[in-house]
Amino acid sequence: MNQFGEKIKKLRVKRGLLQREIAYELGMDTPMLSKIERGERNAKREQVEILCTIFKVPLNDLLSLWLADKVFEVVKGEDVALKALAVTENELKGNSIRKGKN
Repeated sequence: MNQFGEKIKKLRVKRGLLQREIAYELGMDTPMLSKIERGERNAKREQVEILCTIFKVPLNDLLSLWLADKVFEVVKGEDVALKALAVTENELKGNSIRKGKN
């Protein structure tokens, strides 16, 4: 799963930007950005925020893909992955409801 990297590449290409231009803004070298786009490396959360600024997209758009890729890496290959995700979803929903009541 590499939704984050694919999205970054699409945004970059759509805007006619080179990898070296984006890599410079992120404070990394071009090969590292290439690995992120291919899903071979993970971006840091602060880099996700910088990318949102560069591409002028809401943080939630890229952050949700970034998190989804991270979660997938943890649960892939587990027989109970879907059950674990369902439990997590219920817990997150419960936390949202509790926060909303305060």
